[in-house]
Amino acid sequence: MPDWSKLQSDLLGVILSRMDLIEDYLNFSSVCKSWHSVAKEHRFISNLPRAPWLMLAEEDDGDEDDNTCRKFYSFYNDMIFKKRIPEAHGKGCMESMGWLITVGKEDGEISLLHPFSGVQIQLPHQNTTTLYEFNRTRFPWIFIKKAVLSANPSHTPDYVLMVIEGKTERLSFWRPGDLLWTRITKPIGFGYFSDVIYFNGSFYAITYGGCIQVCDFTSPQSASIRIIMQIARCIDLHVRNTFFFVFKIDLDARIYTPITDLGDRAFFLGANASFSVQASQFPGIKPNHIYFTDNCLGAYLHSERGGGLDMGMFNLADSSFQPHYDGVSLSRVCPPIWVTPTLC
Repeated sequence: MPDWSKLQSDLLGVILSRMDLIEDYLNFSSVCKSWHSVAKEHRFISNLPRAPWLMLAEEDDGDEDDNTCRKFYSFYNDMIFKKRIPEAHGKGCMESMGWLITVGKEDGEISLLHPFSGVQIQLPHQNTTTLYEFNRTRFPWIFIKKAVLSANPSHTPDYVLMVIEGKTERLSFWRPGDLLWTRITKPIGFGYFSDVIYFNGSFYAITYGGCIQVCDFTSPQSASIRIIMQIARCIDLHVRNTFFFVFKIDLDARIYTPITDLGDRAFFLGANASFSVQASQFPGIKPNHIYFTDNCLGAYLHSERGGGLDMGMFNLADSSFQPHYDGVSLSRVCPPIWVTPTLC
């Protein structure tokens, strides 16, 4: 029987150069130590767009070493990819631009972690946020509700990490070199923040009451926030999703229009930075669908099984729900989330 680990490195390099899919590259690098070494020497380069993967919940089977492995489900080939990520073990996770934002279960320490390269960036502790003792959550790992990057830390040191934090769900940000989190003062009486995204150089946040606000960084040290419009329909909190309303927003005219057709787009929502993809570029992704994961953190804290049941895909054409993953993956600390596979 041939020993594949002894193939010449030049030949392995030629094989790598013909790979276009990151799934193939990562599977190649996990065959054995010699193949992994060759993969590290040959940078993966591909212009093909990358479909998001579903990072499944951590499995606890009593084996400490195996518990550090996370499984990723790929829609492209309907396969599971397994990767050892000890830095994420036992931590709450969010995602933005292929990076995990991890929050410790016991001490609440916060880090930026690239799951496929192992690069880790330590962030200020949550106790450096404004009025922490008043705003702290009962469980440290749910202190951060959402985390969004303005740029990929792999590509530039000039980026901002915006988070929704604490039991009052306020906006705070961090930049490389900062020793603490900076709170953004919001207008009085406009409720808690539900989501935040980065678009065209600005962060846009929306409250549960439908108030859309934009955050502009007017100087290297500070940021200002202003209200740009109010959506009449309020955003309600549900343990299980029963419907999705989609609006097309004209920021210049400050008007919004209900829509039921996303065209060739598909939305991905959950404990990740919300985004959309062009479905026709990704086999296995359905257009005019909303793919969602369970992100109602408070609903499953006292559940023995944890969160992860409320996930699937919503068809805007006929308002139907279908599963996007056939298995069951549950956790109180880190239910399944979307991760865009990238390499540092």
